Amino acid sequence: MKKTILIIDDELSIRMLLENFLGRSYEVTTSNDGMEALKSLEEGNMPDLIVADIQMPNMDGYELLQKIKESGFFKHIPIIMLSGIESSVERVKCLKLGANDYIVKPFNPEELAIRIENLIL
Repeated sequence: MKKTILIIDDELSIRMLLENFLGRSYEVTTSNDGMEALKSLEEGNMPDLIVADIQMPNMDGYELLQKIKESGFFKHIPIIMLSGIESSVERVKCLKLGANDYIVKPFNPEELAIRIENLIL
């Protein structure tokens, strides 16, 4: 059975790119923002890994990351944060909150795929 990846990004182009690229190897589901993603998780949709943008409406990546890592049910799910911000401060903030990895946009989808493999295989 294919592993499932949840992509959370408010940019449709990023969701589509990742869905097409990662869809070859994984079952891919998407959400527009952290609020929608959290609702999906609470409904029992448990991905093997989450790729989340930081800057999103309604609930940003930081808040989502915090809620997931504080939850007894979801804290084991690996999370890769995507950000348009190339900053050591941002990276450290995400890692401290419990992110497993941090990738700066624009990114190479192949690099993301390798990082995903390293976390869930």
